[in-house]
Amino acid sequence: MRNVNEIVTTQPDLPPAPGEEQYRSLALANSALALPGGHFIDLIGTPTAANQWLAGRGLAPADVGMREMCAAQLRVLREQIRALLASRVAVLPAIPAAVAAINDAMTRVPTAPLLQWDDKLGPYRAAPHPTTEIVDHALATLAADAADLLTSLDAERLTACASTPCNRYLLRHGRRQWCSTRCGDRARAARAYARRVRPDAD
Repeated sequence: MRNVNEIVTTQPDLPPAPGEEQYRSLALANSALALPGGHFIDLIGTPTAANQWLAGRGLAPADVGMREMCAAQLRVLREQIRALLASRVAVLPAIPAAVAAINDAMTRVPTAPLLQWDDKLGPYRAAPHPTTEIVDHALATLAADAADLLTSLDAERLTACASTPCNRYLLRHGRRQWCSTRCGDRARAARAYARRVRPDAD
């Protein structure tokens, strides 16, 4: 028997939630998936998975050689973005640390190669570490994308999937409150079951 809160490593057969293809930050927010039965999938849970996720969205080369420290930075940014999306959906004040994290990620990337000095070769300009530069640029891009989403007219359509236990966010189209057909079917089935087992009020 599998334990509750078990992390599953196989990727679910789920289409992107509405809005993910337009906003990569929304896709990042949805990269930790809650599944029925207390299972979870983390699409960036390892350096290799995080590298693949970034490469699949044009944010890093496939062979960048990501380390755990960089993957952890991506997961931290995800949680900050999720906190801001939750605040926006619930019409609550944002957590100041989440706002600060987004701004920090956007401003951390140097606008030009930095001055370096080699004892033998002398001065030259280069990034301090290619992998770090790539990851910082990806984080800045995702943070700016989240800021764009939260300040756009699309933010009015931002909502959380209404099918328990799904934790994905989406941009609502019409009255649709689900991130996928599967979640919609599950929510309708749950409502139908609740009607069948509800005691007669009379």
